[in-house]
Amino acid sequence: MMESPSAPANTSVADLLAACSRSPATGWGEAFAPDGQIRPAWQPFLSSLSKLTLQDLNARREEANQLLREHGATYTIYNEQKQYTDRHWRLDILPLIISAQEWSGLEAALKQRSRLLRLLVKDIYGERRLLKEGWIPPSLVLANPGFIRAAHGVNPAGGHMLFHHAVDLARGPDGRWVVLADRTQAPSGKGYSLENRIVLTSLFPDEFRSMHVHRLAAFFQVERDALRAMAPQNHADPRVVLFTPGPLNETYFEHAYKARYLGFPLVEGADLTVRGRKVYLKTLEGLRQVDVIVRHVDDTFCDPLELRGETWLGVPGLVEAWRAGTVAIANGIGSGVIETPALLPFLPGLSRHLLGEDLQLGNAETWWCGQPKELQHVEENLDRFVLKRAFVGGAGQPVFGSQLSDAQRDELMAKVKASPQDYAAQERLPLSTAPVFENGRIERHPLVLRCYIVPHGEDFAVMPGGLTRVSPSPQGLVVSMQAGGISKDTWVLSEGPVEQLTLLLPPSVVVRPEKMAGEVPSRVADHFFWLGRYVERLEDSVRVLRAVLQRMTGEGTEDQARELSALVPWLVALGRLPDRFGAKVASGELRGELFALIDHSNRDGSVRELLNRVNFNATALRDRLSDDTWRLLNKMVRQVNTRNVRSRVPEALEFLNSLVLQLAAFTGMEMENMTRGHGWRFLDLGRRVERAQNILTLLKAAVYPPPRNDSVLGPVLEVFDSAMSYRRRYHARAQLAPVLDMLIADETNPRSLTWQLHQLTRHASQLPRTGREGDAHEEKRQVDGMLSELAGINFESLVKHEEANPGALVELFDELLSSLVRLSQTISAHYFSHALPHVR
Repeated sequence: MMESPSAPANTSVADLLAACSRSPATGWGEAFAPDGQIRPAWQPFLSSLSKLTLQDLNARREEANQLLREHGATYTIYNEQKQYTDRHWRLDILPLIISAQEWSGLEAALKQRSRLLRLLVKDIYGERRLLKEGWIPPSLVLANPGFIRAAHGVNPAGGHMLFHHAVDLARGPDGRWVVLADRTQAPSGKGYSLENRIVLTSLFPDEFRSMHVHRLAAFFQVERDALRAMAPQNHADPRVVLFTPGPLNETYFEHAYKARYLGFPLVEGADLTVRGRKVYLKTLEGLRQVDVIVRHVDDTFCDPLELRGETWLGVPGLVEAWRAGTVAIANGIGSGVIETPALLPFLPGLSRHLLGEDLQLGNAETWWCGQPKELQHVEENLDRFVLKRAFVGGAGQPVFGSQLSDAQRDELMAKVKASPQDYAAQERLPLSTAPVFENGRIERHPLVLRCYIVPHGEDFAVMPGGLTRVSPSPQGLVVSMQAGGISKDTWVLSEGPVEQLTLLLPPSVVVRPEKMAGEVPSRVADHFFWLGRYVERLEDSVRVLRAVLQRMTGEGTEDQARELSALVPWLVALGRLPDRFGAKVASGELRGELFALIDHSNRDGSVRELLNRVNFNATALRDRLSDDTWRLLNKMVRQVNTRNVRSRVPEALEFLNSLVLQLAAFTGMEMENMTRGHGWRFLDLGRRVERAQNILTLLKAAVYPPPRNDSVLGPVLEVFDSAMSYRRRYHARAQLAPVLDMLIADETNPRSLTWQLHQLTRHASQLPRTGREGDAHEEKRQVDGMLSELAGINFESLVKHEEANPGALVELFDELLSSLVRLSQTISAHYFSHALPHVR
């Protein structure tokens, strides 16, 4: 009997494996033969695994989940209303294992398939002999939304319309692999495969080494070199970029992950522009020509000028630049035309015609409904088939004919007959199963394997492994990450020791020292700037809330009560509390509002809302932030998401104290770990602008609207971490004039306004120059103007004047705040939107 989820922690994994081997399976068993015996390729791993206990497996699974969280591995899930949520990447800790002998045959068959598909797509956008001679029905191509007419006749730079492609494989009941689908538009999953490998090798390092598992680095090295070789010009040092739709894309994590691993900039459509039929990357230093684009944007979204006009994801003029041969695109625009199950029935004949060879890797039995006889066959045998949309971008989930009632069957066939060319039927295979550790058990789950192929000189290279996906339950019919699927690492065994390879250059290669700040796209600088602002805004909000909650707990002294009475109208003046709140308010109602300022994600300025903004900007910079930074950010997100909203004030204070420490650690990483390039400069610029605005905003609320209550000054000093310095210097209760001097004019206080302005003027002097040589930056002139305004102020005299004639302080604060807003707008217009003259 199979172990239950509540099995004792000391339960032997050997017992779990034995129960799994006896469990019923409808398809081929990857690990276990029909008699329950372990297959030879799996024997070493399962033998090692059987020495562990259930507690050991749970610990390793938790370690895997922790690594995935720290790496920020996510997969975006969309519902029917197009609403999205980021789901943590799911990885089973047991790999799929493939023997060296079996892989050798599979590898050869995948290479043959790539040769065939490359010839096929070349003909479709070239001479179209296959259509003219009847090898492919014209409607299968010309009625296909994936057929891009603008790509007809293009001779792509680099020589490849189809650079890389992926193949979804399933194993039939007889143990033979068959093809379910080809992925030719922008195949995803390679980055997730790499992440899975990094996690699994940390869990089972000894087994990985002793079993001689093929490494993945050699494959990625081949891919990187092949992409660089596609460049139509600048062959010595081509500029290759990875083109992503952005952070809301379902596989954005792997776009950033691959960009970092391969060493290519990650760009969005807004980062690129076309001038004179050439593609350029918009950087702070100016335009830089792009030689190769690795495309993760769907065909029709690539160019709003020639394709879908309503999209903002693409680059206007990209198709024309590609047509002119000045940029190579992998994969070429239009390659999605062959990403259709409707093509599968024609591939065996096409292989014999184009290659003179039988197709080595068979397809799952597939029928395209766009042909009358095939449509009739599908209708008569619907119970045997899974009905799918035929073309890329088709809406709807696969439909299993055997699960339909008579009425549902009639309704479905009516839809199919109304537009038969849009549907294909594929035999329902009993998928092979592999062991999965889930819910305290080892179960057999159905699986699909995705393999990846890239060019390697005149040949091809196949990733020795791939992305294995299993259904979330043993009875699952659909294997899809969008449907809650689980991934596996795929171990391809070698017959001997494998080469130790890394993508880092060997020591013998001389690397030219580079002291430039590095190319930073304007969009990236924009995200860095706002990341700095939102991190600082979040810290300000946390410190303000902490200052109030501290006075709602503890001994309840007279000073605490007096300061709390002053803080409530101060929060109202800041817009943090509704206008109905006065100096005296019920503690329960105040506590509820303060907790809402922590937990409500739809409330502007709340901790959760600001952290979401931090996370959004950081995600857009995923390829440029260190792993430690990501671990810290993910820890903050988890802490906020798991906070008990029904907690008491002491627990809320502990939560805020923890956030303050983590935000301090984030700032410390920025100051100590980041290279002083333009990315860091804009991050710190944003932080300094935000802190300067916060200082002025909080001080203004302390004096306006009247009457002024100086009891709020002590908490204000705490918010800016200056209370201890004030007490050491003045040995007195907080008073307005010395508080203003410390928080505005003190050049030794890193929390003062003057300190922020000095940092801003230093940054402004090192930004990329504009205009004529020797011109001062407009940003620097603006900051110097604020410093000049502060230089002659005597705050003791100003406060005395304020007491006699109220308004002077507020006028000063408003003027400085307006100057900071203008500074932020100038930076945005100059470096992010390029509204002012372009930098050189």
